[in-house]
Amino acid sequence: MARIAGVNIPANKRVEIALRYIHGIGPAKATEICGKVGIPRERRVNELSDAEVLQIRETIDAGYMVEGDLRREVAVNIKRLMDMGCYRGLRHRRGLPVRGQRTHTNARTRKGPAKPIAGKKK
Repeated sequence: MARIAGVNIPANKRVEIALRYIHGIGPAKATEICGKVGIPRERRVNELSDAEVLQIRETIDAGYMVEGDLRREVAVNIKRLMDMGCYRGLRHRRGLPVRGQRTHTNARTRKGPAKPIAGKKK
């Protein structure tokens, strides 16, 4: 099992798929990284040499913001919106959907489980 950017990536998967386990790397970036390092698409993680794993690690460290740094930056951006008091910041502060979704019904993921209202029964 290879450890890249502080994440244990699964050994039996293709490199392109296994890299997606790292926060901040999706399908496009995983393909791009494999292309830069020169690893074929069908190669598995357990078939990689130590030098190739090191090369992947260096490529990610040099050119991509992943894991802790990315999470921290996102948190700082949200905190900045909340401190400004803009509409998006207020929505974050209240735990409501930020991107214009309806809240009359639905939005349960963001609002949490439904709270019963006394005397509402009809």
